[in-house]
Amino acid sequence: MSTPEQSGRPAPPRGGEPVFLEFGQKPDEAGAIVRPDAPRTYPEEVLARLTADAEQIVARYPQARSALLPLLHLVQSEDGYITPAGIEFCAVVVGLSPAEVMAVATFYSMYRRTPTGRYLVGVCTNTLCAVLGGDEIYASLLDHLGLDGPGTTADGTVTLEHVECNAACDYAPVVMINWEFFDNQTPESARRVVDDLLADRPVTPTRGAPLGTCRDTARVLAGFPDTRPGANDTPPGGPTLVGLLTAREHGMRAPAPGSDEEV
Repeated sequence: MSTPEQSGRPAPPRGGEPVFLEFGQKPDEAGAIVRPDAPRTYPEEVLARLTADAEQIVARYPQARSALLPLLHLVQSEDGYITPAGIEFCAVVVGLSPAEVMAVATFYSMYRRTPTGRYLVGVCTNTLCAVLGGDEIYASLLDHLGLDGPGTTADGTVTLEHVECNAACDYAPVVMINWEFFDNQTPESARRVVDDLLADRPVTPTRGAPLGTCRDTARVLAGFPDTRPGANDTPPGGPTLVGLLTAREHGMRAPAPGSDEEV
C-alpha cells in the first residue's frame, strides 16, 4: 500500500488515520460468472430454441432492451445459472454489450452466479425470521446436509443458502425453495422437506402447486405459463388478512381520495 505522499493523495488531518477503499471483486470472493467450466457458446439446436423463446419475450416490450430481466431468467432456465454463453446471447438479442448485461445480472440476487442444484433452499435469516428460529433452521440444515456453509450437496440436488426478506413476515420463520414459500417452519419440518427433496419425493409448498426444479421456476419467471395444476389458486391466508379484517370489524376505512376528512 502506497503512502499519501507516493500516491499524490493529500495527507490525512493531523491525528487522523488514512482510510483506503478497495473496489471490485476480492480474490477469494465466490460467484464469478466467468468460470473455467462454464459454457461460452450454445450448440445450434439450443441457440435456435432460445432464439424462438426470446422473440416471444421481446415482442412484449416497446424496446428490446426492456426485456433483459426475463431474458436472463430464460438463459438461467437453460444453464441453471448465468453463464458467459447466456450473457452473450442476451447481449446480442437486446443490443447491449456483454459488460452491460453482466452488470445487470450481478446486481440482482435471483440470477445465480454459480451452478445451482435442482432445488434452491433459502432460509430467511433477516430480523423477524431470525428471532423466531431462522438462524436455528439454517444451522440445522447445514449440519443435516453436511455442508460447512452455503453450497450444494454432492449429488447436485440441493443448494442451501441464506435469503433476504421475502415479505412473508406474517408467516415467519420462512424457508423458500425455488422461490416458493414454506411457512412457519421449524428445524424438524425443514429437515423433513429436504429429505423429501433428496429422495425425489413430491413436495408441495404452503402456498402453490407441487415444486418444479429450479430451472422450471426460472422459465416461469421469464414469462412463460406455469402449467402446474393449482399454481395460482391459493388465496392469501389468515395472518395476511388480519389487519384488513380488524379494520372492517371496527368500521375503519380509508379517506376518500382528495378529501380532508379524518377517519
